[in-house]
Amino acid sequence: MTLAPPRTVGRPLIETRPLRHPDAGDAGLMAKRGWWLVLINVLVPGSAQVLAGRRKLGRFGLGATLVAWLLVIVGAGLALFARPALLWLTVGGGLLSAALLTVVQVALIGYAVLWLVLTLDTLRLVRLVKVPGPSRFAIPVVALLLFGLIGSGTAYAASAVGSVRDTLGAVFGNSGPSLPPSDGYYNILLLGADSGEGRDSMRFDSISVVSVNATTGAVTITGIPRELPNFPFAEDSPMREPELVGFDYRNFFEGHSSSTCGWNGWMNHVRNAAQTCREDGGSALYPDAAAHGSEPGIEATKDAAEGVLGIEIPYYVFVDMQGFAQLIDALGGVDINVTERLPMGGPPDGVDPYDVDAWAIGWIEPGQQHMNGDTAQWYARSRYTTSDWDRMKRQRELQEAILAQFTPQTVLTRFNEVAAAGTALISTDLPQDKLPEFFDLMLKAKEQKVATIELTPEFGVDEHEPDYAHIHDMIQQALHPPTPTETPAP
Repeated sequence: MTLAPPRTVGRPLIETRPLRHPDAGDAGLMAKRGWWLVLINVLVPGSAQVLAGRRKLGRFGLGATLVAWLLVIVGAGLALFARPALLWLTVGGGLLSAALLTVVQVALIGYAVLWLVLTLDTLRLVRLVKVPGPSRFAIPVVALLLFGLIGSGTAYAASAVGSVRDTLGAVFGNSGPSLPPSDGYYNILLLGADSGEGRDSMRFDSISVVSVNATTGAVTITGIPRELPNFPFAEDSPMREPELVGFDYRNFFEGHSSSTCGWNGWMNHVRNAAQTCREDGGSALYPDAAAHGSEPGIEATKDAAEGVLGIEIPYYVFVDMQGFAQLIDALGGVDINVTERLPMGGPPDGVDPYDVDAWAIGWIEPGQQHMNGDTAQWYARSRYTTSDWDRMKRQRELQEAILAQFTPQTVLTRFNEVAAAGTALISTDLPQDKLPEFFDLMLKAKEQKVATIELTPEFGVDEHEPDYAHIHDMIQQALHPPTPTETPAP
């Protein structure tokens, strides 16, 4: 019988387990080992320690990595096969969503710190003093660069999660009741004006109603002229109650508790009549407005818009013009085809508003333009060389251009900027639990052309004496077109 050669102590161990017990005298082996440790630390954080060093730290890091991968797989599965559930958990669940996002943010930060510890420990395990030549300097540089790239991505993800949580809290902290669609549509009053200093006398420069089909996502935007006269209020509006308003709603601009508060019978003066010029600020008219994230002037404007269009409008979105410019900059600008030369700026006191050359701070020239936020703001507001009807069209063009810019690529690459601009841009009473549904509808809307209606002479609306029954019919025809019937074959 032939006996096997006796085993030596140490040498076979070095040959079979070079990662844990390398031959420090073999320069080539130490260089290869160092690169392998760096690579597996990047691919599976914690595995370098399990194979070559501190197993307790390695097992903890490896366990955290496996949990992270599992959560990513679960999140991807929900995004692909159960997106409504994912959206509800992350943005539509109120306090639950805020708590979940906080946990995710803390976990991302904690994992980034753990990865840094594992990377530094991996460099210790490499034993750089035993690594020859260029690899001695290249290994730590590459290891730290790779961690910087991946770690910065993790830090950005944590920052984005925090931005989502803070934005949801700031914008949707107070909201109205969650209601089903009305006659198949979600109707939202969209208001635009300058807020901040002088807001007590703020009048809405832009008034429109966005109607979103609750099934198809099709969007119809109806523009309401700010100087629309003689409008009715919704039938259940407190503005129809003389005892509450203090005067007959049909003549509500003819008498008021403040004889010096300026307003007239136009649509954009409703806020003054219902809120600014009242001693109680409109609280007797709309006592629940503040608790629902609104204000009496906005609620009265909703009631007026309902009376004008003949549809229910439960929600509003107020767009601040300064925030509007920030959002466009955050999205990287918008593309607009300008059809007429428009002045930027406005006339100071005592200057003839129609002597444009005396006060214009610049001009928007005709042609295809990629506009930044400031230019787009003036494009929406300019009015002294054009009509209010043309101004309404330009505002609608910008709304469509902004919707087109909301691509996944733009939002992901500029997420924090978009979120910050959104906080400055918007106040609303939209309930947070509707966000998942609205998100899906927005994706559907992007695949369709936005329909527009302007209550102007071009659409058959008399600017001095509007026929509101005709407007009601026009809106119903637009939102609920008759289904064509097939002619039976002879």
